[in-house]
Amino acid sequence: MKLNAFLVKYAEIGIKGKNRHIFEDALVSQIRNAIEPIADFQIRKEPGRIFLEAKEDYDYDEVVEALQKVFGIVGICPVLIEPNFEWDNLVQTTIKYVEEQYENKNFTFKVSARRSNKGYEKDSMEIGRDMGGELLDKFPELSVDVHNPEVDLKIEIRSKAYIYSKTIKGAGGLPVGTNGKAMLLLSGGIDSPVAGYMIAKRGVKIDATYFHAPPYTSERAKQKVVDLAKLVSKYSGKINLNVVNFTDIQLAIYEKCPHEQLTIIMRRYMMKIAEQLAEKSNCQALVTGESIGQVASQTIYSLGVTNEVCNLPVFRPCIGMDKQEIVDISEQINTYETSIQPFEDCCTIFVAKHPVTKPTLKSIQRSEEKLADVIDGLMEEALNTVETIVIR
Repeated sequence: MKLNAFLVKYAEIGIKGKNRHIFEDALVSQIRNAIEPIADFQIRKEPGRIFLEAKEDYDYDEVVEALQKVFGIVGICPVLIEPNFEWDNLVQTTIKYVEEQYENKNFTFKVSARRSNKGYEKDSMEIGRDMGGELLDKFPELSVDVHNPEVDLKIEIRSKAYIYSKTIKGAGGLPVGTNGKAMLLLSGGIDSPVAGYMIAKRGVKIDATYFHAPPYTSERAKQKVVDLAKLVSKYSGKINLNVVNFTDIQLAIYEKCPHEQLTIIMRRYMMKIAEQLAEKSNCQALVTGESIGQVASQTIYSLGVTNEVCNLPVFRPCIGMDKQEIVDISEQINTYETSIQPFEDCCTIFVAKHPVTKPTLKSIQRSEEKLADVIDGLMEEALNTVETIVIR
């Protein structure tokens, strides 16, 4: 028996009160975008439910994989839809479902019924009780456990009957686009793709900015970042990736500023450029992959000095995570193997031997005064030569 539909379950959306329909509509839109290239499904909202009914033959595994990358979905239930839910026919359909879905019938079960169609001949309690009896008569090896069953067979009576018993875990979170837009500072490392994934999971649409430093960073390093953006976009949707030529700014900082402050000053100018690009793209925030204490530029002192140049809020989803926790997520979303490819980004080229870990704002600003005669022109040139790559 090939199941002809899916029930999509959501969680957090259900407590959105009067705004709930906005989130439901956004989720339907994201689902449609995810599965439209794969197969033709009718997508239908019903109270507390979203149903996908196949109009044609489809690749089951491919559809499930696509749905598992849609934020807002907590569960994906393959469903058998039965238009004729007259009792005797419903019994036969349910028996056939159990017969074909479970080769080994030696398990405990219960029937959980939900009757949204109040005109139906049996109420929810009667459906559950009577269907359980029918299944026990047909399959004597089954046994009932209403508290902790191995199989919870669900039957919903609406305009049709919906029969299902398996739930595939979804990505959770909120539909992308329901919580504004942010600019991700995307490097070739492990952390920033994870940060992009995590902020998108909270419903934030993202664009990204990558700082390229040729000839010190190669075209392969740039392609690595493009590849990472493609992997993140499987969850976040389309990303406009801004590639900024940062070489001249880095060289100026290297020549004119104390070397122990290189990373902090470089980060401050990155944030300034990213913020200008964010404002052009109607973003409401910046996002980075920084985690407190992971490297010298990510101490609480350094982060405070870096934040000072920004007017937009800076979100750091990985801020309280240790490296292994970040790695675990990167493996989960399939970015880890790409992130560890040995192509250096511009943050790792000009690294001081003994970087400052407790910078003060005044000392950094004094050092930046040495750039006063060149930095405005270099910033303008960097912004005027941005390459934007559309990632889908």
